Amino acid sequence: MNSEVQDRMPYAPLLALAMAAFITILTEALPAGLLPQMAQGLAVSEAWVGQTVTAYAIGSLMAAMPLTAATQGFRRRPLLLAAIAGFAIANTVTTFSTSFTLTIAARFLAGVAAGLLWALLAGYAARLVPEHRKGRAIAIAMVGTPLALSLGIPAGTFLGNVLGWRMCFSIMSLLAVLLMAWVRFNVPDFAGKAEQKRLSLRYVFTLWGIRPVLFVVLAFVLAHNILYTYIAPFLQVAGLGAQTDVVLLVFGITSLLGIWIVGLLIDQYLRALTLASTALFGISAMVLGIAATEPVAVFVAIGAWGLAFGGAATLFQTALVRTAGDASDVAQSMLVTAWNIAIAGGGIVGGLLLDRLGVEAFPPALLVLLVATLMVTWSAKLRGFPVVQGVKSDAI
Repeated sequence: MNSEVQDRMPYAPLLALAMAAFITILTEALPAGLLPQMAQGLAVSEAWVGQTVTAYAIGSLMAAMPLTAATQGFRRRPLLLAAIAGFAIANTVTTFSTSFTLTIAARFLAGVAAGLLWALLAGYAARLVPEHRKGRAIAIAMVGTPLALSLGIPAGTFLGNVLGWRMCFSIMSLLAVLLMAWVRFNVPDFAGKAEQKRLSLRYVFTLWGIRPVLFVVLAFVLAHNILYTYIAPFLQVAGLGAQTDVVLLVFGITSLLGIWIVGLLIDQYLRALTLASTALFGISAMVLGIAATEPVAVFVAIGAWGLAFGGAATLFQTALVRTAGDASDVAQSMLVTAWNIAIAGGGIVGGLLLDRLGVEAFPPALLVLLVATLMVTWSAKLRGFPVVQGVKSDAI
């Protein structure tokens, strides 16, 4: 009976972590759906409002690794609460700001909070459960991400049109404050690392298996963002430009299915699921390249892409937790950095491809990245994506 009690999933704290992921993604992406309203309210162009997303990404990129390394000795729950408080403050400032400069500063602060929070989430979820449940726990904690993408952002955009963009950010602030109370009373605290056990970024980066996982994150997410960032012009080829919202809804729904499947199977089949997700994304890219003018084929390929991408973050974070062991928080900060580089790179590389070669160049570019991802995942048999699950990492 005692083993059954210990084996139960701690849903209340895990769902609190999922809510934190939901708020993080929604805070990041909400301006994209509210560009006209925010531009009018701040008296700047829509292009300038778009830079609020850039400021957020820069904050995450700059803060994740140094801030995580510097706070290794801090107790985990107060650190998590501080990150959530960052969102409450940033979204409150955004709600009332009439200055574009102040809004950009608030968005940068939100990005800093996100960099810290993403570095904490997977390791926190893993510490809540026994070893054989870590993958499923991380999957539950990460379910807020596809929920935000598939439901939260469309709902936020709708509310922005009905109630105004400032009300949307005020709701986000309220959610963050409520989440702080939930975390304080339902999420257990953990001690930070003793000074003699704290690890440098350089040391963690040299752990056997860390670099293959980071490469897979960078290549897979770069491929995703090249297509996701410029999905609207790509869909115009198939005559689906006016149905971009429907296509993204299909992507969001299959992403939810993807994370559900990964959550069920990840603790036994991490390596196989990573290989299968990469291969499925590659097949989707091939279909988009061959039948880009066929609406039905495009919808099927987009659905397969969502299925492949939905559980990707959970797969990569679980691989890094298992590989890094006690260094998981520092390793996760590297994943956050790689992920944000891939987001920025998707915009840059995709834009260059679009301007110089057209959307026809997207599928071949995706295939190159995904083949490299598949090869590195396949070769990381001992550390990173091991054939035998639960293998721990040692320094090189």
